[in-house]
This record gives sequence, C-alpha cells and structure tokens, in this order.
Amino acid sequence: MATTKRERQKAARREKLERMQRQEKRRKNLRRGAIVTVAAVAIIATGAAIFSSSSPKSATTTTLAPPTTSSSTTTTVAPTSFAPVAQPSPAGTFGKAPTVTVPSGAPPTKMELSNLITGTGAVAKTGSSLTVQYVLATYSSRRVVQSSWTSQPFTFTLGAGTVIPGWTEGVAGMRVGGRRELIIPPLLGYKNVAQGPGIAANDTLVFVIDLLKVS
Repeated sequence: MATTKRERQKAARREKLERMQRQEKRRKNLRRGAIVTVAAVAIIATGAAIFSSSSPKSATTTTLAPPTTSSSTTTTVAPTSFAPVAQPSPAGTFGKAPTVTVPSGAPPTKMELSNLITGTGAVAKTGSSLTVQYVLATYSSRRVVQSSWTSQPFTFTLGAGTVIPGWTEGVAGMRVGGRRELIIPPLLGYKNVAQGPGIAANDTLVFVIDLLKVS
C-alpha cells in the first residue's frame, strides 16, 4: 500500500509539473505572437512612410511661373509673321508728318510691315490704350487719303476690336517713339466695303503710324 501511495504522489507531482510546463509554454507562445504582431505592424508603417515620401504629390507640387519682362527691357518691336515692306516710305523724322509713297506694281496679297523708326519707349500690348498719328494712302488712288496730322492724334485700345484687324496685328509690339509702315490687304482692312473717297472696295491700304503714347 505504501508503495502504491508513493507512486500516486509521484504521478500527481509529475502531472502537476507537466501542467505547469504546458502553461508556461502557452504563455511563451502568446508573448512570441504578440512580439511578431507588433514587429509586423512597425514594418508596414515604416514601408508606408517610405512610399508616401517618395511618391509624387501632385496636389502640393509648385509650378514655377515663367519670368515676366517689364516694358523697359522687352526687345520685341515688330511681329515676325509679316514680310517687310518691299518699297518702304522714307523714314522721315518722328513727330513730323511723314511722306507716304504707294509702292509700284500690284498690291501684295499678304500683309507687309516695316519699322521706319524703331522707338525706345513703352511697348504697345493688347489691352493698352494707344495714342498715335497716322497717314493713310491706298493702292486704288495712289495717294494720301487721310491724315490725323491735319486734325488731332487718334486714341484706341489695342485688341478691343475698334480698329481694322491689320492695325490690331500690325501695331502690337511698337514702342513709343517708333514709326511703322503697314501695307494691309483687303482681308485685314475694309474687305469689300468702300469707305468713301479714295478707299475703294477690296482696297489695299498703306499706313505710316507714329506711336506717341502707351497707357
């Protein structure tokens, strides 16, 4: 009986020890799982931070605007899309009425432009109020038919649609103090509508323009 009792006691202690070992192993496994979970979360968070910092952020990207140039440094004084006047009028003197000569031969089919005197002042731009003196001759009459020099300077806003298209395109880029000659075909002038004595329907116009003021 004594031997059997001791065996039962040993078996009980062994069972208790095994139970404690199993519980300790279970606790270790739980701790190890928690550590792995925390590490995985940290790795994912780090990766997300790296990708978010390296990916482009279109919402906050700043686009540099092109540099602006003041009128005092602008060098454009004539549009480049027009051929020069083949037989320009004499340059004359700025501030004095010019002599306008209509070129010989047939009128050009495309607009021609030449700076007879290149100004050094403010530049004529779209939206600017311009004050000019001008002389107009026509191919149909071969003579001068209008001149602001006999009355007063003419003021208009460039690009407002108050002058013929040839003026809108041809005066842009002039500088105050400049004198420009424009030969304007009918399409950019008065087209097929006569404008009184000396300006026939489908006439080609010859203007010499002095730019007095830009505001």
